[in-house]
Amino acid sequence: MAGHTEDHSYHPKDAFQATMKTTMLTGGVGLCASAVQNTLTRKNVGPWGVFVRSGSTIGVLAAMGGTYEFVKTASANLREKEDHWNVALGGFFSGAILGLRVRTFPAILGYGAALATAMGAFEYTGGSLYGYKKNTDIDEFERRQQLRKAYRTSAEQTFAELGEGRGLYAPGYAERRQERLKEAYGYEVPTSQAPAS
Repeated sequence: MAGHTEDHSYHPKDAFQATMKTTMLTGGVGLCASAVQNTLTRKNVGPWGVFVRSGSTIGVLAAMGGTYEFVKTASANLREKEDHWNVALGGFFSGAILGLRVRTFPAILGYGAALATAMGAFEYTGGSLYGYKKNTDIDEFERRQQLRKAYRTSAEQTFAELGEGRGLYAPGYAERRQERLKEAYGYEVPTSQAPAS
């Protein structure tokens, strides 16, 4: 066997299956949001108010999620690339669905552009609130050991760079201080004893 070569070619995804899963997920979130809206109404509208009174929330969120996932996956399949532009396109069409509630063309474009910008920028910067994903080829234990070794400095080097005082005292500090004070002011200063513990 010659060696292991990684396959970096794009593998198409099933857009219909991904769309159905995302539509169900965001529809469930919309159902929860609609139920919360229903409980917060002043008038008692009953349990069917989830679908009758605030049911548009379910439809809008389900449509936004489904549209986003379909456009993102279809764009990736057509371009044969997985990058932030697919997310931005999906965000634009998803935001346009949200803009349809306002029923003006500028709102459709504005909501679409805002969501495309936000989601595209989020994906471009790593797609995580915690920054870029770590390299999975490097063992985490070895990486942390290297970080610990990189910041270790000897005590002599620390005292040479920072000096003594402010809580940093090298061994023999009391004697050196006594000598400096005697040279500078001519007074004999007793060295303090270590506190008994």
